[in-house]
Amino acid sequence: MSDDQPARTSPARTSTTHTEFADFYRSHFTSLTAFVLMHGATLVEAADIVQDTMIEAFRSWDRIDHPKAWAYRVSSRSFGRRTFSEDLVAEPPEPAPPLRGSDLEHWEQQHDMLLLLADLPLRQRQVMAWTLSGFRPAEIAAELGVTPEAVRSSLMKARRALSGRGAR
Repeated sequence: MSDDQPARTSPARTSTTHTEFADFYRSHFTSLTAFVLMHGATLVEAADIVQDTMIEAFRSWDRIDHPKAWAYRVSSRSFGRRTFSEDLVAEPPEPAPPLRGSDLEHWEQQHDMLLLLADLPLRQRQVMAWTLSGFRPAEIAAELGVTPEAVRSSLMKARRALSGRGAR
């Protein structure tokens, strides 16, 4: 092989990579969509953001050290860009969601929580979304670029606000 030829991945490695990514996709698509919903996205927006995130994850799979944290960070930032973008003109029509019936039942059960989260200030909503997705305050702080104390403070305020509205 000459120096000007690109290195190629062996077929066995490619198969393993595809299998690893497919497992990651299956196990995290629903929870990642819930995470984006908790930020305040509609189901269509959340599914679109997660699908874009998964496409980028697939393209970058061999360079991602911590796929779950990477996917949550990319999805969160993507929603933030969409939310604050001046380019959004109208809400897209609601197509059929990319979720199974049992997933939809789960979303319906979470509807009240999503409504409660929507009333929180942005930072509290972010922190609750990360927390409800299984991340600890130190991890959230690293992902959001704030101190762990700021995360704990936002979490405390969010929990206080939610408990005052009857959330458990």
